[in-house]
Amino acid sequence: MDIITGKILKLNNWPDGKIIGLAKIISEQLSAQGLSREAVLSQLEAVRQDPGPFLADPLMADLARECIRLTQKDEPSPDILHEAPIPYPIWGRDQIDDGAVAQMDNAMRLPITVAGALMPDAHVGYGLPIGGVLATDNTVIPYAVGVDIACRMRLSLYEVSPHLLGQKKGMFEESLWNETAFGMGAKWTGSKKAQHAVLDDDAWYATPQLKILKDTAMNQLGTSGTGNHFVEWGSFHLTDPMFGLEPGIYLALLSHSGSRGVGAKIADRYSKLAREKHPDLDASVKYLAWLSLDSEEGQEYWLSMELAGRFASANHYIIHQRVAASVGLKEAAVVENHHNFAWKEKLPDGRTVIVHRKGATPAGEGVLGIIPGSMGDAGYLVRGKGVASALQSASHGAGRLMSRRTALNSISKADRKEYLKKNDVTLLGGGMDESPQAYKPIENVINAQTELVDVLGKFTPRIVRMADEPGDI
Repeated sequence: MDIITGKILKLNNWPDGKIIGLAKIISEQLSAQGLSREAVLSQLEAVRQDPGPFLADPLMADLARECIRLTQKDEPSPDILHEAPIPYPIWGRDQIDDGAVAQMDNAMRLPITVAGALMPDAHVGYGLPIGGVLATDNTVIPYAVGVDIACRMRLSLYEVSPHLLGQKKGMFEESLWNETAFGMGAKWTGSKKAQHAVLDDDAWYATPQLKILKDTAMNQLGTSGTGNHFVEWGSFHLTDPMFGLEPGIYLALLSHSGSRGVGAKIADRYSKLAREKHPDLDASVKYLAWLSLDSEEGQEYWLSMELAGRFASANHYIIHQRVAASVGLKEAAVVENHHNFAWKEKLPDGRTVIVHRKGATPAGEGVLGIIPGSMGDAGYLVRGKGVASALQSASHGAGRLMSRRTALNSISKADRKEYLKKNDVTLLGGGMDESPQAYKPIENVINAQTELVDVLGKFTPRIVRMADEPGDI
């Protein structure tokens, strides 16, 4: 067994101190597993060069944290905003309220901002507008990711006719009533509790918060949130041959939800930490406080965000498997995508940046995504064109035309019922603030971004399950 001494580590440019002791302990364990000296030194160097991913590694976590502590900068962050926003493109400007544009302008004045874009579904949010895409330099903004981390879409296609929805409507309604759970405290118990490999992910043990949140994940796996989250049966018109399927009309299941209480707690903790680190940040952008990816907190948030993404994906997988199994179907094709997330991506000039898509869909060249409408309107399968000025993004939906309060005060149940009847949609649950009239016409939003995506298919909802209205639960 090759012994790696402190002297050998120093010869490989490891600094004196605690880090040497941690590296020696790990090297002994790796050598005992039969790794050569060169292989051990290579693994240790991988941790030193990029410690973040190793925070979830039971063997390497302590060394990774020490590497981060030694390299993070103590220099004060520049919290002064630029006098004018960096110019950025807007798609569908005539469909976007001035408040959302003002929010994006403020985001483009941040000292860490590199580039940005605004999608046609944009409307006012917290900090960054929904539909905002923001690229920053080596920093992540928890509120620019959003509270519902990794909110996402999943579309499953089945090689049967959607006429089944009319022929066996009761069966398909029951599948949604019985195999989905909606709402802030929704969870499965007993034999309905779901199992998935995501619960065995080492990342649950990377931070004290994640250890606690694993119980939340176990209870909420396979459930959906409130508001605009849904699971719905419908018909899907595939216009081009793909997925091994010929063009035609297929039965389909579409879902929209995120990382539930897991993502909400992560967002709350790290948003507060970010604001504490930037107490002098202008009030107009206080929710856009950031964490450096050179910091321990920044690396913890990144790891937590990515785990929330895997958990959100598992939620959709469980939902689709259960709902489809209850009606005896097996999917023939699946498309899914995140929004409310941050990615490390390269700009055309070669710079690596952090791209936040808060209510925006990744639309890199050839990348598939789903852009849904409201509970009563169509959604679209799209393929990205990789437009660099849009930071390779597209809208994530139709976008709100009215605030929730305005919708509640101006749309009657009779109006909503008439709209849904006209579109042959059966609604199970659903708040009045989610009425179709509260959203922009999805066709207008799609038409405003033909430069960004190609449309490959159209989903038409028929039976829609959403969270129950307050008072109806």
